[in-house]
Amino acid sequence: MEVSVKSMESGAGIRKNQTLICAPIMGDTVAQMVELMHKAKLKGADLVEVRLDHMKSFNPDVDIEKLIKECPLPTLFTYRPIWEGGEYNGDENRRFHALRLAMELGADHIDIELKVAHEFNNFMNGYKSEKCKVIISSHNYESTPSAEDLGNLVARIQASGADIVKFATTAQDITDVARVFQITVHSQIPIIALVMGERGILSRLVCPKFGGYLTFGTLERGKVSAPGQPTIEELISLYNIRSIDTETKVFGLIGKPVSHSKSPNLYNPAFKAVGFNGVFVHLLVDDVRKFFDTYSHPDFSGFSCTIPHKEAALACCDEVDPVAKTIGAVNCIIRRPTDGKLLGYNTDYIGAISSIETGLRGFENGASGSPLAGKLFVVIGAGGAGKALAFGAKEKGARVVIANRNYDRARELADYVGAQALSLAELNNFHPESGMILANTTSVGMQPKVDETPISKEALRYYELVFDAVYTPKITRLLREAQEMGSKIVTGVEMFIGQAYEQYERFTGLPAPKQLFREIMADY
Repeated sequence: MEVSVKSMESGAGIRKNQTLICAPIMGDTVAQMVELMHKAKLKGADLVEVRLDHMKSFNPDVDIEKLIKECPLPTLFTYRPIWEGGEYNGDENRRFHALRLAMELGADHIDIELKVAHEFNNFMNGYKSEKCKVIISSHNYESTPSAEDLGNLVARIQASGADIVKFATTAQDITDVARVFQITVHSQIPIIALVMGERGILSRLVCPKFGGYLTFGTLERGKVSAPGQPTIEELISLYNIRSIDTETKVFGLIGKPVSHSKSPNLYNPAFKAVGFNGVFVHLLVDDVRKFFDTYSHPDFSGFSCTIPHKEAALACCDEVDPVAKTIGAVNCIIRRPTDGKLLGYNTDYIGAISSIETGLRGFENGASGSPLAGKLFVVIGAGGAGKALAFGAKEKGARVVIANRNYDRARELADYVGAQALSLAELNNFHPESGMILANTTSVGMQPKVDETPISKEALRYYELVFDAVYTPKITRLLREAQEMGSKIVTGVEMFIGQAYEQYERFTGLPAPKQLFREIMADY
């Protein structure tokens, strides 16, 4: 098809799929629309969706010809009514007339809703453009139907005379996306099948693997025509969407929340640098077991795991590394290609403890052994990361104290590792000695709640070093106040890089590009 051929040269590197990147264009005037079209071309889009319903004053008989003539890319004209999530709230015949005009004047695609496809076909009275492909679309802003219902929907769209099928559903759970992939891969005609919302982002990033006709990429972050759309730049430069093919391995960060994580920024450039055929994405997961049961194909090859799933994920693993088993939490899960079994590991404690030791060595004048030996090491949090740090510090000879909002959980972990337990409320007045180490493993202080801190500033004077596992922002309120009180600080970025080395090696079987990781994270 002309659009595919015309666009194959765009984007960096060799293109390994036919999936197009479509930029939604939502200007008030023809001049704004044209300006945005040129921006879309510069950013690497393959075609533009001209959202006529967003124009403030619109004269179809004059404006459509201008929009087509002045557009540097192939076009898709959409005139979305208010009852299907758009802005148009007027006469249907006027809308149909504008779309027919676009077909006659050389548009590459038009989009008409399934609900009015029959009426539109009657309006067209047998007219068919040689060049223009008709997309018939359906949007569900509530949920994602069953696979059977989706199959029936696709059949109805096809029967309505579609050249290209389009449906967009809403993810209530990330497993909804799997049904949409199933429909996409088995479609006999070109299909656009996307799942809206943060739980549906996987459908937008990985659709080339399953043969999707196009995915939408916005010109700017936040200026979306549907919930969950990434930017063109993210699709091309971060997720390397041009390089995704049927053999691409999918990796991701399982958590809730996950959108703050820089993991895709770390792993995707590293995959690209060595030509490893993989993509790393955010996976907003509510139910870990349901996720693993649904995404059981070997191509869903490996996962990082973060709050709050590190302990639940361990229970889903078929085999668990002895260290992870002792800690009682995993942060890295690999699907073994030979038999599909899930293998669990914990790289948190390596990343965190080694970064804290490095931070302390400046005070220890190169003394042999771990600088943690004999230190009083206070861990805030009794979740997966808290367990990892408590275990790691204990292994290094530190005297460990667990402080947690829920004292019973603190007591449980303290009994397990041989430590003292405190409630978080007691921590401000806990200073049996100076020169202690503090490690926050909770999400307190993470974006967007950057003004929060787990301990008073005054109490920080008793700590030689303060570590915060939170790395968005890099300098949390806790770390800023610790610095002001004269403590050495270690950021969560150090732990993040440290634990990522081993995960990358487990994901790829290749040595970690340590210098590249440090260069990437220097920007954060």
